[in-house]
Amino acid sequence: MTKDGHLYGWRHWLWAMRAIFLKVVRVSLRYPLNAVMRLIEPLLWAAPAVFLSRVFGAGGGFASYAGTSDYVAFLVIGGIVSGYVSSVFWGMGFALKSEMDVGVLESNWLMPVPPVVQLVGRSLFAVAHTTVNTIFICAAMYYLFGFTFVGRLVPAVITMVPLLVGLYGLGLGLAGLVLVTNNANLFVDIGNYLLTALSGQSFPVSVLPRPLLVVSLALPLTYAYDVLRGLLLGTRTILPIAQEQVLLTALVLVTTVPGYLLFRRVERHCREIGALARH
Repeated sequence: MTKDGHLYGWRHWLWAMRAIFLKVVRVSLRYPLNAVMRLIEPLLWAAPAVFLSRVFGAGGGFASYAGTSDYVAFLVIGGIVSGYVSSVFWGMGFALKSEMDVGVLESNWLMPVPPVVQLVGRSLFAVAHTTVNTIFICAAMYYLFGFTFVGRLVPAVITMVPLLVGLYGLGLGLAGLVLVTNNANLFVDIGNYLLTALSGQSFPVSVLPRPLLVVSLALPLTYAYDVLRGLLLGTRTILPIAQEQVLLTALVLVTTVPGYLLFRRVERHCREIGALARH
């Protein structure tokens, strides 16, 4: 046991995360139509952008900035990365707010399992669901719009690992804000939109005005989009691919530890003032 009365040891934490993950899966399967719509929804978002790019001719001018005329592949890769960003943010922030609304947050956190472990367990389902969505959307875009990639898949998958770990640091910081403000939608929506938009989800960041470009280049997520497109599509990257992979690894150190410390500080404060029970 820790001094907070929590089970100590990674085996206990893995067991707890597995139990929470299976619980969320079981609840999700109770609403099969909703699960199917969540699988199809990314395709509904992507199709209009693909049609618009074809109507307005994304090829010439777009290729001069992005280094590729394949806007469909450019868009799909951006959507995949953004999907994982959203899964971590919503999996932590909104799941926390849901427990607050139902009134079970305080009782859940009385269990001998650290709150961070509980949050990670809840978000694992969102990450797993995003992975299934990614496979489905890639197959659908291939058959419907000719999406394909010519680069190296294995290095791209490996590159996603530090990105996901770093996103969990941001997610913990966001969960701390939700705990204090009791407002998940506002912070998750604004944070998710601004982060992905400024990082170049749907366009090369080089087209941004100079002040916004400075902000974009300061965001490690920008290099995640960039390096994955460089690996899979052979596009020109802002920095050499190896350097961008180092920046993504640095994201883990920059966000994970401060995010964890921020969440722990906020959690202690909310316990002291009795704010966990409000909803």
